Amino acid sequence: MFFRLLTVVSLGFLAAASHAQLNILCSTDVDWCELKTREFTLATGIKVNMVRKATGEVFAQLKAEANNPKTDLWYGGTHDPHLQAANENLLEPYTSANLKDQSAWSADLLAKSNNQVVGIYRITLGFGVNRELLAQKKLKMPACWSDLTKPEFKGEVELSNPTTSGTAYTILATMVQLYGEDKAFEYLRALHKNVNRYTMSGTAQKQSVSRGESMIGVTFLDEFIPEQFAGAPIETVLPCEGTGYSVGAMSLVRGARNLDNARKFYDWALTVDAQSIRDQTKVIAIPSNKSTYAPERVKALENAKLINYDFAKFGASAERKRLIEKWDRDVKSAPK
Repeated sequence: MFFRLLTVVSLGFLAAASHAQLNILCSTDVDWCELKTREFTLATGIKVNMVRKATGEVFAQLKAEANNPKTDLWYGGTHDPHLQAANENLLEPYTSANLKDQSAWSADLLAKSNNQVVGIYRITLGFGVNRELLAQKKLKMPACWSDLTKPEFKGEVELSNPTTSGTAYTILATMVQLYGEDKAFEYLRALHKNVNRYTMSGTAQKQSVSRGESMIGVTFLDEFIPEQFAGAPIETVLPCEGTGYSVGAMSLVRGARNLDNARKFYDWALTVDAQSIRDQTKVIAIPSNKSTYAPERVKALENAKLINYDFAKFGASAERKRLIEKWDRDVKSAPK
């Protein structure tokens, strides 16, 4: 009788464990997304259903599903769309016990979002250049934002589209903060003449530049580092005028069906063990946990001349919407 009862209890536990699940939308590198979710499942037994989407696409999905969310947690991607989701009441407030181990910029983001968005990594804007293509055309390595508008780079520059890409919006917001709005849009219209395409995602540039499809890709520099490890002829540039940055974010979805499991992932993602997994995929960013090892390539990014990025202003839904609409009207549609 005791054995039968024990068997029933054991089977019940296994059945419960087998039904434990979590739905995640991930907006960082796909290899990183897959490895993180796989390691979490191994550590906890919780099955993760993960879909990789650009930040703009995730925000649109969360907004469309606001009354019946199918996602529990949003992992990675630039902070701005996360803040916009927070402003529109799409996220669930949460303060992890592991917050005490995070860098100040991670905790600062959480505070400014009313405990809805936490920072998990920091990345720096710049551009990657295919030095073989540069040498073939006997051109000088660009060192500044202003260099990208030079006539010799016509058709050689690739960016992403801010209507779908958080990376692109960070570039847009950076230009406005660096030059002032009028001069920023003047610059972006001049740059538009040299752009060969605007991609949906800000991660596409690493492969385009690596393969020689584009000479210059503008995105976060951590995107190019895995390609450098693989031997791609890419030179990374921190713009001389100064540059913006983004805090990679994580947030819980309001009305999540698997909120307890989402909180478990959230807590786990802030640990040293979870943040060290990135080294296995050579995805490099500045980790939020203060005790996580940072490779030399990461430390080099600390030398960047950073602007004083206004997260509150440029993360606000109204400002983001206004700037993106202005870009779509005045830049993307401008003649080349």
